[in-house]
Amino acid sequence: MREITYLEAIREAMQQVMRINPDVYLIGEDVAQYGGAFGVSVGMLEEFGKERIRNTPISEDALIGVAAGSAVTGMRPIAEIMFSDFITIAMDQIVNQAAKIRYMFGGKAKVPMVIRTAGGGGTGAAAQHSQSLEALVAHIPGLKVVMPSCPYDAKGLLVASINDDNPVIFIEHKLLYKNKKYAEHVPEEIYEIPLGKGEIKRQGKDLTIVATSFMVKKSLEVSEKLSEEFGIECEIVDPRTVRPLDIELILSSVKKTGRLVCVEEACGFGGFMGEVAAQVAQFGFDWLDAPIVRITGKNCPVPYSPILENEMIPSHDRIRNTILEFLERI
Repeated sequence: MREITYLEAIREAMQQVMRINPDVYLIGEDVAQYGGAFGVSVGMLEEFGKERIRNTPISEDALIGVAAGSAVTGMRPIAEIMFSDFITIAMDQIVNQAAKIRYMFGGKAKVPMVIRTAGGGGTGAAAQHSQSLEALVAHIPGLKVVMPSCPYDAKGLLVASINDDNPVIFIEHKLLYKNKKYAEHVPEEIYEIPLGKGEIKRQGKDLTIVATSFMVKKSLEVSEKLSEEFGIECEIVDPRTVRPLDIELILSSVKKTGRLVCVEEACGFGGFMGEVAAQVAQFGFDWLDAPIVRITGKNCPVPYSPILENEMIPSHDRIRNTILEFLERI
């Protein structure tokens, strides 16, 4: 049974869809000969040629404009933005064009495009190359936002995103790309995971942890140790897509455990987990036996210093200690 990495799963998803659908193409900075900033598209130029694997100038605004325009005409572009920080350069094209066109034209025009981008810190890339900006784009009606936490999900969600008739922001975590520790069995055949369908990554009875992207991995590892050391059984819910959000799955877990801990890498103020907490408080308040706890990134730019960066981003120790303190108080 083969096991592949997160990066390999993403590449395989693109390759398999492109073999089936000639309207799908990849566009971005250095995606052709170089294979992208993280090597995700290595080898794809040789298979699909320069017409379908297209390098662009260093202009995120331009490449997203090209992608959106071609999507309206019937193509299905995959636009790669090297770092999620750089989506801010293309916000007019993303927010005022791609996200709005289908609504403004009464459904007569659609924008089936995927913006793939690398998010998160932990690589020492500093403040302009390490942000987690999912809440920024999730706030915009018309956009779907996907954050896979493992190779299996990455492949199935990317296939579904490419086949979706709406613009999708597909956020990949840098620390997952080539990490063989998290390689896993991924079916060779093409498959889809529906957008808006979360998954329980670990069954538990004592509290619910909702986490996204690389924080899912950290939460799982912490939960295994808490089980071994204290017999605490945490249930891990991975929404997989930030928008649409599978709030029903989260509520069913909270109803079961009575406690909620939200974990995200992004800065806490205005973060996505604030929305999760608000919806659980609104729709599942009667099931809560304790206040909701959020474990988030500190409210500062991501530092260059490895020591400070580790302090800013939720660590295994911070997740573990916060959970233990939370359970001691109730």
